[in-house]
Formats: sequence, structure tokens, C-alpha cells
Amino acid sequence: MKSTFKKLLPFAFVGILSGATTVGVQQYLSHNSNNVDESYFTKSTNASFVGMNTANVGDDFVKASKTTVPAVVTIKNYQNRASSRASDQDLFDFFFGDPFGGKGQQRQKQQQQQQTPENIPSGLGSGVIISPDGYIISNNHVVAGANKLEVVLSNKKSYIATLVGTDPNTDISLLKIEEKGLPFLNFANSDNVEVGQWVLAVGNPLGLNSTVTAGIISAKGRGIGILSGQGKATNPIESFIQTDAAINPGNSGGALVNVNGDLIGINSAISSTNGYYQGYGFAVPANLARKIIEDIKKFGIVQRGFLGVNSLDLSNDQQVAYYNKEKKTNLKTGSGVYITGLPDNSGAQDAGMKVGDIITKIDGANITDFADLSIAIGSKRPGDKVQVTYSRNGKDITSTVTLKDQKGGTSTRTKADLTVTEKIGAEFQSLDDRTKAYYGLNSGIVAKNVIEGSEMAKAGIVDNYIITDINGKPVNSQKDVENLLNKFTGTVQIKYMDDYGRNYTRGFKMP
Repeated sequence: MKSTFKKLLPFAFVGILSGATTVGVQQYLSHNSNNVDESYFTKSTNASFVGMNTANVGDDFVKASKTTVPAVVTIKNYQNRASSRASDQDLFDFFFGDPFGGKGQQRQKQQQQQQTPENIPSGLGSGVIISPDGYIISNNHVVAGANKLEVVLSNKKSYIATLVGTDPNTDISLLKIEEKGLPFLNFANSDNVEVGQWVLAVGNPLGLNSTVTAGIISAKGRGIGILSGQGKATNPIESFIQTDAAINPGNSGGALVNVNGDLIGINSAISSTNGYYQGYGFAVPANLARKIIEDIKKFGIVQRGFLGVNSLDLSNDQQVAYYNKEKKTNLKTGSGVYITGLPDNSGAQDAGMKVGDIITKIDGANITDFADLSIAIGSKRPGDKVQVTYSRNGKDITSTVTLKDQKGGTSTRTKADLTVTEKIGAEFQSLDDRTKAYYGLNSGIVAKNVIEGSEMAKAGIVDNYIITDINGKPVNSQKDVENLLNKFTGTVQIKYMDDYGRNYTRGFKMP
């Protein structure tokens, strides 16, 4: 009996310590975007990116650690000044918080961009080897804005990685290093994880390599508003696994594993008032992460199916109160997702769904909030069919909905099917005559919706920069860009002006 007590005493202490440090997640209300499959979504101000049911739990921790640590890597993000400035997601802020507040944050960014030598990484994160031939999964925000990515294994061997693809909507990225016989982790079925289950978080917090922390799954299906609030996601999928295993800046992209050492999530964020661990960490579920990287490997881009609805999360009383005030309605809080709008020719509209319907189930699984709907639909591809159960005037109806992409298509696409602007990762707006006259320009277009990690972003271009020439020819419309670069191969040269009126010439290889 004494022996058993001694074995359990350390875990009792861990539980007490974890409970003592736990803090509440704070979310604040903001306006809903007009994208389909969006909710009246809360943007988080306190969240920041970062990264065992058995008697012999201690032995299982050791086994899981020995399995996991060799497969978790350090990722160093190198940026030049232009690409550092181009990213709205400054890596220093993600990994180390903002101790100086707004003005201090801006000053610190400027100082870091001016003083950091090119051979010093702008940020550090983690990644997980998922195949013996060198594929590595991480977060999108870990690799954002990089012109070089260095991967360091747990044995200190270093490699320059190729960025295969990214998805800001799930905060997942896929990298590749040229090596064979690497240790790797297997994906577990994250749908089967249970609240209260023991887990380990493995990564490189605060620059401390190969750090293992233990805790439990404290919740599932969490939406914290971070991807739309702080990231570049236009249609975020947030249904995080929440854990009280200690996760700190630098853990981003690391592994959340069960006691068998199987990957159940990719550590991505913390909820904190000071930028460091205060009790709650969040991981992208393994099933969603696996779907994203399978798409990237097979198609070169993420295949995303949309139900085609604008929506309101009825489980969030603040969102409902705001909607009622704005729309002069009297909706009641409860379970489910209320349809506030349906774009023409959407899958939901084709299936007969209407404004005012309340979605309660997808393929028989309960939909209690927007996070449930987000992952149930967001993990599907265009052309997939889902059974949607919704309540209309108190009566339950089930319809079959064929999901579509954002252009209304029901087929999968490859990079070859993309338009020029989709390939280079930006849209463009014609420059008005007044602005041309102000800057003394004869031509120009304004960059809009620049995608994080895209070719345009890597060239240093952000929203509202003015592009005057492409490959030596003036551009005055998005159609000009399409005509110049359609079927073009090789290096693209772009001349542009930043918001201070400074001129640059940059280039990229046409994807």
C-alpha cells in the first residue's frame, strides 16, 4: 500500500499544481465576416500562437516520451526585412508575447527588423516528422514569411527544408527535408480521444529543445477565435483539443500524443494574459491535420468543401445578444447554429435550407456550436455529400447537401486549375486617378487579400501596397496580371511601392 501511494504521489502533485494554475479563457465579441460558413465569430485577444488510463502511468510516460522526442524537430524561420515587414503575424509576438503593449510592440518590430542579421532566425517553433522520408507537419504561423526554413533534429543534425504547402484556415503547414530512415509518429484517430485522458506535449518551448510536459485533455471542440482574430484565415476551422499540459511559446507545431506515443494533435496556441502558460493549451486535431496534409501532397492545394451558409452560434449568449441588437430580433440562446444567410447557388440553398433554420446535426453527429459545424464541414471536400438535420419552426428536417468550393464547383482542383491570382496568392484593385496623381504614377494596382506564405507575400507585398509593373510592363487591373502571367514560366519581376512611398523591385518563380 505504501509503495502504491509513493508511485501515485507525484501525479497527485501534478494534478494539484495544474489545477492551481488554470485560468479562464476570455473571448470578446466582434463583427461577423461575410464569408460563407462563417459564424458571428468571437476574436480572441488573450490567445496567442505557440506551439492515460492505466495503473503504470509513469512507465507509459517514459515509453511515450522515448517514442515522441526523436520525431519532434526545431524549426528556425529566417526572414529578410521585406518579408518580415510583410507579415501581419510577427513571429516574435507569437513566440514571446507583447510585453510592451501596442506602441512598444511596433517599436520592437522595427528594431528587430533593423538589427537582426540575416543568419539569425526571426522565430523558432516546432514540427513533427510524419514519415521516414522527411515529411514534417507544423503550424502555418511557424513558417509564415520565411525565405529559409532550417530543421534541426533532436540529435542536432540540421537540414534546409522545402515548404510543400500551407493552410492558414487550419494553421497547418507541410515541410520536407531530404533524408531517409527518420523516426516518425503515427496519426491516431483524434475523434476517439476522451476528456480526462492523459497526454504529453512535446516541443521546444522558449528555446528549450525536446521538452516533454504531461497533462490531460481538458476539453474538445474549442473555438477560440485566434485564426480569424490574429491570423490570415478567411474561413477558419477551429475545433481545438484543449489540454492542461504545459505549452509555451515555441511549442507551436509540436506534438500532442497519447500514452502510446501516437499523434492526436498539433500544438498551436495558448490562452494567456501574459503570453506564457496559464493553464490552457490548444492543439489542431490529428484527423483534421492529416486531411490537410493529404490534400497538399496529392493536389498541391487544400480541398475545402462548403455548406454555403452564413451563421450564428446560438450557444454564445454574447453573440446572440449582439445579433438581436443589430438585427432587431429576439433569438434565444441554446444549442445549434442559426442560419442568417444563404448565398445563391450554395449547396445548402440547393438542398432547400432557409434563413432561420437551426442546424442541429451533420451525418448524425450533434452540432452544438459553430466549432462543431466548422470541423464537420471543413474536413470534407467539394463534391462530398452530407446529411444535415435542421430545425424549422420546431420540426426536424434532414436533407442531403452536396458541398461546393467557394467558386461553386463540386470537383477537386489541382494547382494547374488555379487562376493566376490564386497561384501567386493575392487579388488586385485598380488604382484611382487621384492616387496615381498623388504618387506621380502612370500605372498601378493595389494588392488586396494577400495570402500569408504566398509568392506575393514572400516578395514583401502586403495589402494596400501599389504594384506598378510586372515583368517590365505597366499594370492597371487584375485582368492585366492574369494576361501577363497566364501560362508564364520562370521568374516574375515585380515593381511596387510600400505605404511610405518607397519603391522596391522583387521577384519570385512562377508556381
